[in-house]
Amino acid sequence: MIILVRHGQTTSNAQRLLVGQSDPALTELGERQARALRPLLSGVAQVWTSPLQRARRTAALAVPEIEAEVKESFIEVDYGSLDGQPLTVVSAQQWRAFEHEHTLAFGGGESLASVDQRVHAALDGLLADQKSLLHSTEHHLCIVTHMSPIKSAMTWALGVPGSAAWRMNLFNGSITTITTRSRTPALLNYNVVAQHLD
Repeated sequence: MIILVRHGQTTSNAQRLLVGQSDPALTELGERQARALRPLLSGVAQVWTSPLQRARRTAALAVPEIEAEVKESFIEVDYGSLDGQPLTVVSAQQWRAFEHEHTLAFGGGESLASVDQRVHAALDGLLADQKSLLHSTEHHLCIVTHMSPIKSAMTWALGVPGSAAWRMNLFNGSITTITTRSRTPALLNYNVVAQHLD
């Protein structure tokens, strides 16, 4: 199966800023969230990560025994000119437009439809390959990534429109697990967090 991990808290998350393809570091809490994932990741045989340092650092702390392979398709959405801005800079009317128009790009950057295209293509490849870890019951692929790609993977697993991502919340340091059932993607769990941080 695939275990998708959202990176630990960053300095931008702590300040409630929009954080896309900028590269803030993990906070001390974010590092503890990453280490706390270790017991939840037993059986991981391969690790993929977004190229951004917050994901790579989370991967190194959560699965230190496996060197992660960088996958560009799992980078966070590009917020364009909105990256690094407070959430409040986007008006309620603008948020509604983003929610109802999946192909609308954030700040001249990227749309969630574009995120879906790259994430779904990577997952379709795993689904088509019967030897991939998606189909294994004993060994798992861990993908350390960001909120938008994980929500995109969730919609892929459920076979629902990408706009359903707006009805989901996702915590830092959480895991979402996707498996297959009769060669069809299936959601096993979503937004699971460790109960205790060291």
